[in-house]
Amino acid sequence: MSVPVILDVDTGVDDALAILFAVKHPGLDVLGISCVAGNAPLAQVVDNTLRILDAAGAPDIPVAAGAVRPLIEPARAARHVHGADGLGDIVLPPTRRQAEPVGAVELMRGLILEHDAPVTLVALAPQTNLALLLRTYPEVAGNLERIVFMGGSATVGNATAVAEFNVWHDPEAAAIVLDANVPTYMYGLDVFNRVAIDHDVAEALEHGDDAIGRVVGTLLGHRIALSGDERAEYTGLIGDAGAVCSIVDPLAIRTEIRPVRVELAGYGRGQTLVDLRDAPGQDVAQRLADEWANVEIALEVDAARLARLFLDTLGLAPERS
Repeated sequence: MSVPVILDVDTGVDDALAILFAVKHPGLDVLGISCVAGNAPLAQVVDNTLRILDAAGAPDIPVAAGAVRPLIEPARAARHVHGADGLGDIVLPPTRRQAEPVGAVELMRGLILEHDAPVTLVALAPQTNLALLLRTYPEVAGNLERIVFMGGSATVGNATAVAEFNVWHDPEAAAIVLDANVPTYMYGLDVFNRVAIDHDVAEALEHGDDAIGRVVGTLLGHRIALSGDERAEYTGLIGDAGAVCSIVDPLAIRTEIRPVRVELAGYGRGQTLVDLRDAPGQDVAQRLADEWANVEIALEVDAARLARLFLDTLGLAPERS
């Protein structure tokens, strides 16, 4: 039986790869997609999402626009990472698809409450939409299987030395989600930065005959150029798509249940504090008083296995020698 999922995205390069995978894998039933400002402004995110659904040859999946900015902070698009259009400036044809007239929160509420089985929320973006949903309609928690989010880190950050971008972009929203008493799984930078497609495979896809392959190859080939540095190297990371792959193949990931909280002040703002100690320390009483959430954390990954799953699902894997 397929897993019913709702994707929450800020469609940049790796969100696009995640959407392509999700709509193509038979083990996932994409009920809808909610959009939030993050990698790009909201209107661009919605347009990118609709165009990627076209590229995937997806059925009529409802897409709705959500929050234009974080709960407190101003919007901060990651143009240096995802390009001016959020998709690495890839050229995709205009789409006839249109976003739903209702907002993302209303769309998610309806899809969750009306579904006959618990739904998995997959957050691949800042969690503003999820926070608004859970605070406005807390009853949806009763029909959520779990929340899978790409974000956070048990080690280093990328937006700052200690904070990962999605959580850093709206730390209050991430804290609200962790406080919602819904089973939560964190696919953070510890594994995000390890699952990649070989350069020669991506190049062959970009210049090949398969339409989806050309889109995937071009997305994988996008270089992250900080401060206009054109010497950026190929990474080939599937990024957010790895979080979706791990839903289908959880045995490719080693996880642990650990206490987590989101730091909301100072330089550490946006950091996911993960308690990896084997035994409680002197601060255990304070930690419990602060109501740290118990979160399933992805700590290790069979990167080659997830990369192969990604390509196989899209029908793009090179033949084994």
